[in-house]
Amino acid sequence: MDKLKGLRSLFEEVLRYCVAGSAGFLADAGTLALLREVVLPEMGGYRLYAAAAAGFIVGLAVNYILSVSFVFKAAKKGAGRSPGAFAVFVLIGLVGLGLTELGMYAGTSLLRLHYLLVKTAVTAIVFFWNYLARKILIFK
Repeated sequence: MDKLKGLRSLFEEVLRYCVAGSAGFLADAGTLALLREVVLPEMGGYRLYAAAAAGFIVGLAVNYILSVSFVFKAAKKGAGRSPGAFAVFVLIGLVGLGLTELGMYAGTSLLRLHYLLVKTAVTAIVFFWNYLARKILIFK
């Protein structure tokens, strides 16, 4: 019975992380599109990468706020709220940013796919990295 309760709790946490991740993705992709299409149109070929990095930072901030306030029950007991835990959260996010930038380059420059299609696929990969790393390293 305890094992079933634990699985249910984990499933609910993953669902909450999906909600938080979706909000972070919308903030990320919205910032990406806004910067690429409106704010940085004259920046040339680098505007995609600058806009993707800025979007990722905005998405990271949204995800952190939701992770400590909504997703992880361990955060209610103080986990993830220290400066050190935030630094680990950011480092995990930076690895995700690296994966994002690499994926954006591979998808748009090498495969010649639309940037928002690539962003969607890259986000799915980075989502699993972020959840597992944060769960294991911060919100045990």
